Amino acid sequence: MISVEALNDRLIDLAFSEDIGDGDHTTLCCIPADEIGKSKLLIKEKGIVAGVAIAKKIFARFDDTLKVTTLIEDGTPVMPGDIVMTVEGCVQSLLQTERLMLNVMQRMSGIATMTHRYQQALIDAGTKTRVLDTRKTTPGMRMLEKEAVKIGGGMNHRIGLFDMILLKDNHVDFCGGIHNAISRAKAYCKEKGKDLKIECEVRNFKELEEALAEGCDRIMFDNFTPEDTLKAVKIVDGRCETESSGGITFDTMIPYAKAGVDFISFGALTHSCKGLDMSFKAME
Repeated sequence: MISVEALNDRLIDLAFSEDIGDGDHTTLCCIPADEIGKSKLLIKEKGIVAGVAIAKKIFARFDDTLKVTTLIEDGTPVMPGDIVMTVEGCVQSLLQTERLMLNVMQRMSGIATMTHRYQQALIDAGTKTRVLDTRKTTPGMRMLEKEAVKIGGGMNHRIGLFDMILLKDNHVDFCGGIHNAISRAKAYCKEKGKDLKIECEVRNFKELEEALAEGCDRIMFDNFTPEDTLKAVKIVDGRCETESSGGITFDTMIPYAKAGVDFISFGALTHSCKGLDMSFKAME
């Protein structure tokens, strides 16, 4: 399996290719190749910074002579006016790496900020429920977006289809029911020598009882009301982990958390977040 580092390298190379093409003609026409300068990454909006580590990789992959000085690390709360880093070196390189670095850092910081807001609200409400992400990510950027969720204080549900078995409604229906789905998942893991957690989505209390009878690591309550979630958590009674999912928002999540679920998953963390405002400005 390809490593996270290799995937990120591919993403960086592809991003530079689509942005620069056969050359940044604006920069090349007006900036001498030997011009040296310095830029700063300036925060313009309150939030949680994320993406510092990958930003340094972006600079190094394009021009390893660029000198990056980190002033604020990933996961740190920031305010307008804060300077996250300075970068010194070839001005042509500073200008050609600017947009990719900002695109990545703004998106990752937006995800981390949103995740932190959700998780902190659950903590402030006196619950122990953890925020989970989903696979609703930007193609090619999944590793970075899921890393941003962790930086913001959330947890990764799973990285992809390879590191956990999640039996959703379509799997259950194509298998002919909960019993078949879970039993086949267990048989598959045994046959392939896979040590994978098995989670099963349930849509009603009948399916919940079937999932409990078969046994799995986590049960996802799909589109349950808070009241039904409370009842379901009591039925599970600690026999496995529990998760709420399906249209839950920041404004509606507290009753689900207070029902006692271990996790709530939010697709919005990665598909509907707003990038954190920042800029990369030349320094005198």
